[in-house]
Amino acid sequence: MNVIVSNKYQALLGTLNIDVIKTINGEFSVQDLASQFANFFYNKMVIDITAIKNYENIQTMRELSINFDMDKVIILLDDSPKVNSPQFLSQLVSIGIYNFTRSIDSIPFLIQNSNTYKDVANYQSLDVSPIKTTFDKEEVANVKLEKRIIGFKNVTEHAGATTLIYMLKKHLQGAYKVQAIEINNYDFEYFNDKFLKSIDFMNASFEISNSNADVILVDLNDADESLCNEIIYLIEPGILKLNKLIRTDRKIFDKLRNKKIVLNRSVLNNNDVSDFEYESGSKVFFNIPCLDEKLDNNKKITEFLIALGFSRLNENNKK
Repeated sequence: MNVIVSNKYQALLGTLNIDVIKTINGEFSVQDLASQFANFFYNKMVIDITAIKNYENIQTMRELSINFDMDKVIILLDDSPKVNSPQFLSQLVSIGIYNFTRSIDSIPFLIQNSNTYKDVANYQSLDVSPIKTTFDKEEVANVKLEKRIIGFKNVTEHAGATTLIYMLKKHLQGAYKVQAIEINNYDFEYFNDKFLKSIDFMNASFEISNSNADVILVDLNDADESLCNEIIYLIEPGILKLNKLIRTDRKIFDKLRNKKIVLNRSVLNNNDVSDFEYESGSKVFFNIPCLDEKLDNNKKITEFLIALGFSRLNENNKK
């Protein structure tokens, strides 16, 4: 059984399909956590890094490594420049913290397979200076965050990946440097947006690897999912679409087990979603109703992106 310590990413961690014996939410000092779990047996502890007070100070993370068995701790990083800087990640490795990730989808794997030094050695730079506890503004501004490459697959026919990506891109671009591409199709050209690119599969890998965007949204169509580090599977939950899907592949929901399923263009309410989950044996990550793609600010799209971990949108809404 596992423990979850959450704060900013409480909703995101709540979607994990893992056995949980205890969950706490809020901000805690390392000593608070150490005293709470001193005599508590657990398999792994998943910590939302924002739940640790003063987490951007590497000395705080050193204190964490001293008080806990880091083989049993998995840290979900946030998207702040300090935490994602090469120096900070290198210092995490130097103090023996190997199980860290920015992808919620990586956590079940890390529960079963703890990282070793070999798995994270590429993050460590032997040329970095001794541990720093502060960063000046110029250093933060020049930090290049690890790209989030999120692929979208229509599971039911025409489940709306192309239009959804267009809406997501519009909502993200105020807080992130974002690009969207579609592979082996040319529907993006009708949106008249230069940051929406239509390319063939042969050029997709080059386009993604050379993009300077923080976030790349990929309309995969039939392309290889390995191009992305996150995949969202879209289902339009109408009777006709679902019946056609199941007749085409009766084991489809077995294949989608533990995947990130999003209902799109959905007319289901919360009770209907629960029934869908029970009947399909799956877990729905998010339920998106029919939306007006012409709107620049749609509350449901913002909620979806925050659930995906794009916390800067939450901060912008508070201003």
